[in-house]
Amino acid sequence: QVQLVESGGGLVQAGGSLRLSCAASGRIFNSYVMGWFRQAPGKEREFVAAITWSGGSTYYADSVKGRFTISRDKSKNTVYLQMYSLKPEDTAVYYCAADPVWRGDYASTYEYDYWGQGTQVTVSS
Repeated sequence: QVQLVESGGGLVQAGGSLRLSCAASGRIFNSYVMGWFRQAPGKEREFVAAITWSGGSTYYADSVKGRFTISRDKSKNTVYLQMYSLKPEDTAVYYCAADPVWRGDYASTYEYDYWGQGTQVTVSS
């Protein structure tokens, strides 16, 4: 069983930056893929970024490519999402997710078995 706890959200002006953290309790094996998703009010939860625990391969949604960076620290069992050049449309609750066995679609919510409680990110214009 894996538990995920996100932190680092808050209110920031457009053009600013934030770093989200996701601390995982329980054993994270090299087979895991870790992801970040977000959900704005009235919208579906959408993929933001993912990283393989083993080799650190990264994947991004087109909407955040070049602005967001996902990384992981194995020694701390923690995944990060560094966000730069934030826009009002980035406003959402951001969720961390863990996928014990990659079934082929890192961008799908169905891929992930474990989810955090979410952290609010609000970008003002």
